[in-house]
Amino acid sequence: MQKEDLDIRMRGFNVIQRQGRKQMNSSTKDEIKGSVHEVKGNIKETAGKLTNNPNLQAEGAAEKNTGKIEKKVGQIEKVFEK
Repeated sequence: MQKEDLDIRMRGFNVIQRQGRKQMNSSTKDEIKGSVHEVKGNIKETAGKLTNNPNLQAEGAAEKNTGKIEKKVGQIEKVFEK
């Protein structure tokens, strides 16, 4: 196999691979972001409890609740997409 053949085959593979990818729905992105915020908030809240830091605990609780809301928004959007 010559180098040119390999280049052409690799380029063709990349084109096929790029065409096969699907865009992620905004509802799925919202759900993922919500889950991340929920986990981060839970970690902050626990760290605040362990270090006896009420500010960090409150910040964590707020971020966790924000994550739950964001996740719900994604789930609701998913229902309306169908």
